Amino acid sequence: MIKLSSVIITYNEEQDIRRCLESVKRVADEIIVVDSFSQDNTVAIATEMGAKVFTKKFNGFGEQKAFCVAQATHDWILSTDVDEILSDELVESILAIKQNPTHNAYYVNIMTNYCGHWIKHCGWYPEYKLRLLHKGKGTMNLNKVHEGFEMNDKSEKIGYLKGNLLHYSYNTLAEHTQKIHFYTDLAVQKAQIKGRKVNKLQILLAPKWAFFYHYIIRHGFMDGYWGYILCRNLQYESFLKYVKIHNSNRK
Repeated sequence: MIKLSSVIITYNEEQDIRRCLESVKRVADEIIVVDSFSQDNTVAIATEMGAKVFTKKFNGFGEQKAFCVAQATHDWILSTDVDEILSDELVESILAIKQNPTHNAYYVNIMTNYCGHWIKHCGWYPEYKLRLLHKGKGTMNLNKVHEGFEMNDKSEKIGYLKGNLLHYSYNTLAEHTQKIHFYTDLAVQKAQIKGRKVNKLQILLAPKWAFFYHYIIRHGFMDGYWGYILCRNLQYESFLKYVKIHNSNRK
């Protein structure tokens, strides 16, 4: 049987950390938590629950998660966010893989709970992400946002796990708005590093396309009222990102 390390990054997550760790303990042989100097009880709870806790200044999601992976002692890595838990079916799938892995990496399907409602469309579901792999076969990219594992051999076949990774994203619209500002600020930093430019036409058209894509093409309308609210916020995020990048270009 293979040994599995669960890796999680945290910052002021005392409301979610216990639920997350209880979930991954069902499959993990060790839990690695890298904390960005939380000011609440996150570290105390993680330590109490048997996680190996490290601290590191946050410089972007990719760098933080790559550092977290580097602390793992086992070859197989399961990456989850602190607001995610494994469904029973996903637990069974991972335990089966631990007995007999047929691939070097696996996609996990993420289902998101938005303000108390499960989102089944909007481009948010199905949403397969590479979350389980042999660390000798891939690495965590260093993107400040939209980080993730990447295979060393881009042509290597990747497996799919049954079950869902249940993502409890935002409890309130205020939380989502706060995160929109956080993510768009990181997007500006990434754009500055890459020298990306944005013009006024993009500011005008990109948000309209974001809403049309998520609400119409990806069937957000089938999620009812909350699908509409989510797609409008995704439109707002697109608008804010392009405005912030454009303003940083002007400066």
